[in-house]
Amino acid sequence: MAVREIIDLLKDKAEPAYLAGMQRFGIDATHAIGVKLPELRKLAKIIGKNHALALELWDTGLHEARMLASMIDDPALVTEQQIDNWTKDFYSWDLCDQVCGNLFDRTPFAIAKAIEFSAHEEEFIKRAGFVLMAEYAVHHKKASDETFFRLFPIMEREAWDNRNFVKKAVNWALRQIGKRNNILKMAAIQTAHNILKQNHKSAKWIATNALNELTSR
Repeated sequence: MAVREIIDLLKDKAEPAYLAGMQRFGIDATHAIGVKLPELRKLAKIIGKNHALALELWDTGLHEARMLASMIDDPALVTEQQIDNWTKDFYSWDLCDQVCGNLFDRTPFAIAKAIEFSAHEEEFIKRAGFVLMAEYAVHHKKASDETFFRLFPIMEREAWDNRNFVKKAVNWALRQIGKRNNILKMAAIQTAHNILKQNHKSAKWIATNALNELTSR
């Protein structure tokens, strides 16, 4: 299936009402046409894994084409350079989350990039760092606890960042890692208490929200 054919299919599935509604969820729809996520997943299954096609779709700049690219790309063929190039193109939380959760977290570079991106100044690249932590916790059931222990200090370090899409991702990572098992749960609760002591509005929200979930389970 050629890129042009895929774009035509996406346009056929586009819904103006859905496109208008994307903005209500804080999604930058500047480059979107309004195709729902389930439709993209159906199309991804039809296409199958195709690294070269994924790169071409990404280069179109179309929001839905880039989401689709993350679904059909082969994690085994993704390079560090590709991860860096694509994250530089992030402009919306949903694109960031889909690419990280569909593709980047399944590459050998996931944790290293999570740590690297967590210190980035750009909001959506920084968000990507913590989304990678959260998604890695979900998808890598056999990952060691040690993999995650080294991430807690990073969450403490960045809890000051009051930008909406960063603080929510820090909170997500903290909660998701804490839900893996009782050992990580206790570590996550302790991390939340440490964060709660910080004199930042974002830190207090991150910690309180995480503790509400982790201590109720």
